[in-house]
Amino acid sequence: MKLAFADPRNMTISPLNMRHGRPAPDTSDIDASIRQRGVLLALLVLEKVENGAVVPGRFEIVAGRRRWFAAMAAIKAGVDIDPVPIGILEPGDDAAAIEASLIENLQHLPPDEVTCWETFAKLIKKGRTPEEIAATFHMSDAVVRRTLALGNLLPRLRTLHRQEAIEVATVRLMTLATKAQQREWLALFDDPDQRAPTGAQLKAWLFGGAPIATKSALFSLNDYPGQIRGDLFGEDSYFTEPDLFWHHQNAAVAARRDALLADGWSGVEVLEIGKPFDAYNHVRASKTEGGKVYIAIHSRGDVTVHEGWLSTKEVRRAQAAAAKAARGEAGETSAGSERAEVTSAQQNYIDLHRHAAVRAVLADHPGVALRLLLAHVVAGARHVQAKVDPRKAASEAIAASLAASPGEAAFRARRAAVAARVGLSGDGDIVGARRPDGATGLFAKLLSLPDADVLAFAAVVMGETLAAGSAEAEAAGLCLKVDMGAFWSPDQAFFDLIRDREAINAMLAEVGGKKVADGNVGEKIKTQKAILRDFLEGTNDRPKVQRWTPKWLTFPAGAYTGRPCPMAERGKAVAPLLRRVRPPVEPAPVPDVALTCDPNPAILAAE
Repeated sequence: MKLAFADPRNMTISPLNMRHGRPAPDTSDIDASIRQRGVLLALLVLEKVENGAVVPGRFEIVAGRRRWFAAMAAIKAGVDIDPVPIGILEPGDDAAAIEASLIENLQHLPPDEVTCWETFAKLIKKGRTPEEIAATFHMSDAVVRRTLALGNLLPRLRTLHRQEAIEVATVRLMTLATKAQQREWLALFDDPDQRAPTGAQLKAWLFGGAPIATKSALFSLNDYPGQIRGDLFGEDSYFTEPDLFWHHQNAAVAARRDALLADGWSGVEVLEIGKPFDAYNHVRASKTEGGKVYIAIHSRGDVTVHEGWLSTKEVRRAQAAAAKAARGEAGETSAGSERAEVTSAQQNYIDLHRHAAVRAVLADHPGVALRLLLAHVVAGARHVQAKVDPRKAASEAIAASLAASPGEAAFRARRAAVAARVGLSGDGDIVGARRPDGATGLFAKLLSLPDADVLAFAAVVMGETLAAGSAEAEAAGLCLKVDMGAFWSPDQAFFDLIRDREAINAMLAEVGGKKVADGNVGEKIKTQKAILRDFLEGTNDRPKVQRWTPKWLTFPAGAYTGRPCPMAERGKAVAPLLRRVRPPVEPAPVPDVALTCDPNPAILAAE
C-alpha cells in the first residue's frame, strides 16, 4: 500500500465500499474538526480504472466515506481544504479492499474513560481547551467535559472503574459527589457487612433523598443562594440542600396561590407535599361555576396546578340545594354546603375555653350578670330552668385542658367565696345545691346579705347557667371585652385538634410572618404546627411570641379561611345588637349591713 495526498474532488465512492449507494451520512460530529484542521486520518482508496486502464489522479474510496463527505461539504461551503491523505491499495485485490472497508466501518472498542481522562488532562496541562480537544478527537464538547469530570474522583475510584469493579453508571454519578461523600461510599464498598448504593439508590443517597432537579423550581435560579450540582452525564442539575430548596419552592407556591385567588378563583387548595390530586373524586367546574384550583407538589419538587375543579361532594350538595330551591323548600346555604373551618371537637374546645373566660370576668361584674340573668328568665334561653350548663367535653384531652384553664380556676375561687357567704359548700355547683333548711333557709340568708353580696352571688349563678357556645355567651364576652390572653394559652389539646392546612398556615403567618408561612405552605400540618410551637415557646432559634391568641378564641371571634366558622358567625350576628348599647355603670359598693324584712301590711291587718 502506497501513501499519498489527493484532492477529494477527484474521488468517488467505490462499489466495493460496504456503504456504496446509500444516502449521504450524518457528519455533524466531525464537520467542525475537518473544517478547522482538514482530514487527518488517511482514506483507503483504489486507483480508478476505465476501459481496463488506470485514470491518473482519480481514485475510488474503499474506506473513509464519512470523512470524504465532510470534506466535500466543507469545500462546497467555501472552505479551502488541503489534499487529504490516502492509502492506495494494490490494484486487483478486491478481497483486501472489502476487508479494509469492513474494518473501517466496524465499531472499534474505545479506550476506557479513565485512559481518556488521563490523556485529556495532559492536554489541558499543555494549554489545550476542551473545545480544541473535542475538535481534534472528533468529539462533542459535552463528551470531553464529561470525561474531564472524572478528575473530580478520588484516585481509588478511578482505579476501581478501570478494573471494572464499578460499573459506568455508578462512576458517572460519583462525579456529583463531594470528596467526603466519595470517601464514605468507599468505606461502604469495603465493608463486607454493608452494601454501597448504586444506580437510582446512589443518586438518592448523594442528595439525602429524592434528588430535586433545577427544572422543578418555580423560582428563579438567579435568586437561589444555595449550591447546585450539574450532572455532566445527564441533562439535569440538582439542588444540594433540600431544606433550602423547599423554603424557596413553598414561597413560590404561596405566591402562585395568591395570584390565582387574585385572578378570581373561588378557592385555591395547596395539597400536602407528596399527596396527588385525585381527579376521580372531582369534576370539572369553570371559574364562573365556582370552580377551585388545586396545587399538587411532588416529593421531587415538581408542581402541578389543576385549575377548574370541584369535589364530587360539593357538587352533590349544590345540586341538592338547587333541587330544594326549585321545590320552594329551604335548602342549604352555600356556607352550609362547605366543609367547616373547624371540626366539631375543635368547636367544643373553643366554646368551652371561651365560656370559661366569660364566666371568670362575669363574676367580677355582677351588674351585667344580674341583667343577663333577668334576660334569661324573661325572654327565655336554653337554660331558663336554671340548670347548670353540662360543659360536656368531647374528649378526655379537652376535659383536662379545661380543668387546667386559668378561667376555671378564677371562677371556682369566686364560687367558693360566695357559697361560703350563704352557707353552701364551695366544692361543686351552687345551682341545685341543697341546704338543711331548704330553699326557705337560703332565701332568709340572702335577705340578710347586702346588695353587693347578692349581686356577686347572682353573677356566679349566671356563670353556671350560661350555655357554652351560645349567642348569650358571645354577647357577654363582647360586652365585657374579655381578654382571652389572660385566661388561655396554647396547650397540647389545642394543637392536637388542628386539622385544617389553610388555617394552620394562616396562624403561622399571624405568628411568624407571611414569609415564614409562605416558605412552608406545602409542608405537612405536623411540620407547620411544630414551627408555630417554636415561635410560641421561643425554641429552635425562633423569637418567642408572647400572649398570642388565635382568632377563633378572641372576642369577637374571627376566621382564618373563607369557609364557615360558627364562632365568627355568632360574633357577627351579636355585634349589631350591642353596637349602640353602653355597658351599665356598676353600682357603688353597699355597706356590709343586714337587710330587714318588714311584715306584709296585709298580714298585719289580718292579725
